[in-house]
Amino acid sequence: MREVEVLEEAKRFLKEEVAPVAEIIDRDVDALRRIVDRMGECGLLALKRPEKFGGPGMSDPLFRAFQEEVARVSGTLAFLTTQHQSAVAMIAAGSNEALKQTYLPLMADGTRLVGIGFSQLRRGGPPIMRATRVDGGYLLDGHVPWITGWSFYPEFMLGATLPDSQSLFVIAPLIDIDQEIPQYSGVFKPTSDDQSTFGRIRVSPPMQLAAMGAAMTVTAEFTNYFASDDKVAFIKPAGWIQNNDMINIALQGHFAIGCAMAGIDVVRRNAQSKPFCFLPDAVTSFESELAALRMATAQAQKTAGEETTPARLEVRAWAIDFSVRCAHAAIASSSGASNSIDHPAQRIYREALVYTVSAQTPAIMEATLNRLVARRT
Repeated sequence: MREVEVLEEAKRFLKEEVAPVAEIIDRDVDALRRIVDRMGECGLLALKRPEKFGGPGMSDPLFRAFQEEVARVSGTLAFLTTQHQSAVAMIAAGSNEALKQTYLPLMADGTRLVGIGFSQLRRGGPPIMRATRVDGGYLLDGHVPWITGWSFYPEFMLGATLPDSQSLFVIAPLIDIDQEIPQYSGVFKPTSDDQSTFGRIRVSPPMQLAAMGAAMTVTAEFTNYFASDDKVAFIKPAGWIQNNDMINIALQGHFAIGCAMAGIDVVRRNAQSKPFCFLPDAVTSFESELAALRMATAQAQKTAGEETTPARLEVRAWAIDFSVRCAHAAIASSSGASNSIDHPAQRIYREALVYTVSAQTPAIMEATLNRLVARRT
């Protein structure tokens, strides 16, 4: 039952140490960094780490509950730390045992922090991030459009497309680097126009985002950068990420559920301080819908197969819609005060924007719009 105890410790940490500073860490990078450091001190950064590497090996249902609770308290913290938690799970599920031994024991306390950057694999058309096999590893060349955690994570799990359309997942630095490339016994052929024998990584300045900007999201350009075999986590078959997205459509909705819970919390506090009987009624209605959404989400996740089922799409669109409605309710019930940059309702509303488009596919976009259009009737 250790994983249950870890979840309870996480809830205590979020309530006592994160909730009071949620508005501060939404905009202050240093304050957010201190909270991440504290999460490491509490051993909460690698909840999916297997027990043999020191982790609780948290089950999926409990981990989803954890994700909801983090998003409920701070979307910025959820957005940032889910990158590292995902990297932990990916390394643990990979085939590189040496990489597991090197990384996993150090990933819970913050000694070794790793982000992720593989959303580019979802894009159609020619791959924008490519990998070419050479002696001892791979040459990486192209563009990574979305990496969250610059200055937090020295490394990240990069996804690149191989010539046969398989996907390489490899740990790469998240810093500007210039690298001299040996000739690999004549196998190496430069891929850049300048035919340079030097590899490099260039990281952009942090993006100016409407929400969760303190998580420091950047892009990166790779030119002939050599990644050795010991940094490769695994190789997945062509189309893997599309199949994975179809399986995880409902799972991604847990962040939106946490955001909805945050909105309900604000309405509940307003119901306690304002003499309007319709506010407690709104809380009761939202809580009833939350329970129904949770049941539908759990049922959708039990659906067998890798196809995108209508039930999975509908429940994801419902979670998105519900998070926005609860966030909007938080604003409405807070009156003019919600327009303050320091008001939680304003932050929660911006966070709902992020969860609307996170890991979005065309099918999710369509389901979301269909649900919104249907409201008029």
